[in-house]
This record gives sequence, structure tokens and C-alpha cells, in this order.
Amino acid sequence: MKLKMMLAAALLMSSTGLGTSAEDPIAVRKAMMKNVGAATGAGFAMVKGKAEFNAAAAELVLRTMNTAALGFGELFPAGSESGGKTIASQKIWDDRAGFNAALAKFAADSAAGIAAKPADLDAFKAVIGAAASNCNACHKAYRTK
Repeated sequence: MKLKMMLAAALLMSSTGLGTSAEDPIAVRKAMMKNVGAATGAGFAMVKGKAEFNAAAAELVLRTMNTAALGFGELFPAGSESGGKTIASQKIWDDRAGFNAALAKFAADSAAGIAAKPADLDAFKAVIGAAASNCNACHKAYRTK
């Protein structure tokens, strides 16, 4: 139950931007990534046996990822390349098509995970792995160290 409540809060926060101003895209994108990180951590806690598998919580993990993927690209307008302690790479603005393609893949993989409705741990492992692999790929390509 605690896990479900935590994930529900993460989903809510990701859709609201944690109360950050829409005029501060750096703060909003950082908040969204924190939510995705928390959700992914909760998902992998189930995968690793540190938390009991729960189908509703698994769905919330995937929905949090998908919500972020769908709106994340809009949070990189011109002028938000620096400031706010951003770790976004200039490559996002230089290779917008590649960045958008990476986000589209993340959205598609997380949506496929939601559509699969994983009812057990093995099914969840398959879809969380596919969705989360996008995180690592995007961070390597579009985030500074």
C-alpha cells in the first residue's frame, strides 16, 4: 500500500510539475525527472525483490514514465540551455530531431508497457526493462556529466 501511495504521489507531481512555474522549464524538467527516477526506483525494487510485486503500482510506474515522455520535449525551449544548474547537454538543441526521436521511443515503449497490463513480476520485468533502457540511452546522449 505504501508503494502504491508513493507512486500515486509521483504520478500526480509529474502531471503538476511539483508546483513549479511553467515559466521555469528547467525547474519543471528537473521535477519531472525526479518523479521518473522515483517511479523507476520503485519499479526496480519490485524487480529486485526488495518490494512485493503489485500490478497497480507497476502500472503507475509505467504511467509516470509515459507522462514524462509525452511532455518532456516541450521543456527545452530556446533560452533554457543554461542556468538553473541544468545538466542538459547542448546536443538537445543541436540535434532536436534525435532528441525528439529518443523521447518518442520512450513514449512508445512506456505506452506498450501500459498496454501489456503486466499482471505478474515476469511480465513487468519485460516491459520495465524496455521502458527504462530509454532513460539510460537518453542520459548518455543528452545529459552532461
